[in-house]
Amino acid sequence: MTDKEFIDKYGQNLNNEQIAAIRSVEGFVLLLAVPGSGKTTVLVNRLGYMLYVKGIRPENILTLTYTVAATKDMARRFETLFGKAFANLLEFRTINGICYEIIREYGRRIGKKPFDLITDEKISGKILADIYTKVMEEYPTESDIKNVRTLITYCKNMMLTEEEIKKRGKDEGLDLLKIYTLYNAELKARSLMDYDDQMIYAYRMLKSSIDLLSFFKDRYKYICVDEAQDTSKSQHMIISLLAGENGNLFMVGDEDQSIYGFRAAYPDALLNFEKDHSSAKVLVMDKNYRSNAKIVETADLFIQKNFNRHKKHMCAARDALAEISYVTLKNRHAQYKYLFEMSGSNDFQMAILYRDNESILPLVDLLERGDFSYRIKSADMSFFSSRVVVDVTNILKFALNPSDSALFMNVYFKFQTYLRKPDAEKMCHIADAKHSGILDAAEAIDLNKRVLGNVRSLRTHFRNMASESPSKALNRIDKYMGYGDYLKDNNISANKLFILEMLAKNEKTIPGFLDRLDRLRNILSEKREDYKAKLILSTIHSSKGLEYDNVVLMDVINGVFPSKIIKNFKSATPQEKRDYEEERRIFYVGITRAKDNLTILKYDDAPSLFTGELSPKKKKTVPVTSGENVPNNLIIGERITQTKYGEGIIKDVSWDDDEVPTKFTVEFDNGIERKFVYPFAFTTGMRIKDQI
Repeated sequence: MTDKEFIDKYGQNLNNEQIAAIRSVEGFVLLLAVPGSGKTTVLVNRLGYMLYVKGIRPENILTLTYTVAATKDMARRFETLFGKAFANLLEFRTINGICYEIIREYGRRIGKKPFDLITDEKISGKILADIYTKVMEEYPTESDIKNVRTLITYCKNMMLTEEEIKKRGKDEGLDLLKIYTLYNAELKARSLMDYDDQMIYAYRMLKSSIDLLSFFKDRYKYICVDEAQDTSKSQHMIISLLAGENGNLFMVGDEDQSIYGFRAAYPDALLNFEKDHSSAKVLVMDKNYRSNAKIVETADLFIQKNFNRHKKHMCAARDALAEISYVTLKNRHAQYKYLFEMSGSNDFQMAILYRDNESILPLVDLLERGDFSYRIKSADMSFFSSRVVVDVTNILKFALNPSDSALFMNVYFKFQTYLRKPDAEKMCHIADAKHSGILDAAEAIDLNKRVLGNVRSLRTHFRNMASESPSKALNRIDKYMGYGDYLKDNNISANKLFILEMLAKNEKTIPGFLDRLDRLRNILSEKREDYKAKLILSTIHSSKGLEYDNVVLMDVINGVFPSKIIKNFKSATPQEKRDYEEERRIFYVGITRAKDNLTILKYDDAPSLFTGELSPKKKKTVPVTSGENVPNNLIIGERITQTKYGEGIIKDVSWDDDEVPTKFTVEFDNGIERKFVYPFAFTTGMRIKDQI
């Protein structure tokens, strides 16, 4: 088949950018594909072009995708378009799938059986739990195990050094290096490997055996990589080895959509593609066919403020339809009633998207009580076993059982009574002997007056709490018993406490509330996806690659989304900057899931940097003649113009404790960098570019 015949037959609905990508078969090619630009269509058509026009043998083509589901979807789409003949000969694999082949071939060559792959998380979970207990000297929750597992995945995929692992552990309050070392040693002793080891072993085997590497390079002369922005550092290194210096590597991705940093996604590979491959060609598909033009324009303006990205703009193929809606509610609490009422009154598809799984739980509770139909994607049970939830439920249970020493020893040090562990243990022994409350036993041991006073106060709180509504009890725990201070002192987010408070509003007694938490956990763990439901609940991560007619974004508030605010970019660490940019990318992905309508919730009591960038800017009134030119917020990456220095870009902003800008730095186009005071600079001639 000629090029013209192929394009006439299969390319009638493709634009020039898509056709150029299909024709790019030889050498190193990076295709940057914005959301909704039809990248899967291009990948599938390109495979057909390689087979029918270029005459490449199907067994010489390897297509790598991010998930098993994606491999099946691409294979199905290829078969639908081009038939079964070649579909059965092409290889669609995950990176772990090809690593398995590498390890198996290496074992065959040296005559050794490879380590067994752990496919049951219960096995690795038990190993990690035992090691965690030994190292941290406390029993881990399910949430702790999940966190450690994620950290180990990150360490292996990023190929961190011991020092880097140690630092990562320090940031998490863990002796991560010790856990990591003991875990790897235990796997090796049992001749086991996890999925992350698969990649490390495959990479080492390819590096150490020229014959093995040559075998796979000869076999896969053409490599296509989908979702390249989600690929980890170790995975990119394997792909680079397989492609070689003169191979044919076609990578499709978009660093603006890289949102899996916690899994060690490595968007730097896309940013450095031309540097790593001197002959590389970079193509861009910038037309979004999914969203209405208003949504596309807003999303593009937002992501332009990120620094670590290719210079590109997303443009809309569709017309401008509905404006983005901003619904302002009295407070964050009010969103659940609003969303519940909205859910019951609509008869069209609507997706509610959020940053963290826990955000949606109070709405799930209301929907279940109302027997509403809904579909929840990838419900995560870790909330129920998280430290904060375990602490609070233990505290509530102790209020009902003041003689339970196991509960007391788990929580006594979280109230800032300054009670020492030996004294707490003595109190438990005395209470057990006298069949009394544990806090009553404080009177029988030698405590200094300050500690005794604190314990007596705590006893009063527990006595009062036992007969209170769960909502009042949680407020007491947070505000008056010292637990809120404990969270602050240990740099633990209070968001889970907020979610518990929302759930508590619908129960009258503490036992009823504890039962409801168990019930909710069971509901979510047993719930099957109802594909007929028009209401969809999903994290933004789980919605990636999908699209919905109508999208509502909730909980876009500072401290939740983004989880951390950088008040001074100049003093921020590189990791803090990377994390913040990823939060921005997550928001960008959320916006671009919407096809027709996008609604973003705002709250009078909770500021939002992200929403502030999108919604129409309010003018601040200041006691200066030109106060109407003062922007409501300063955005890093935003362009300004100034009478003396000309045009430039805001590079750094400092905020006060109320998250109001105080000072900011501008790098002008002529290379000069100057610091200015807010809002004074805007009352004396400076302007934001879009105000002109």
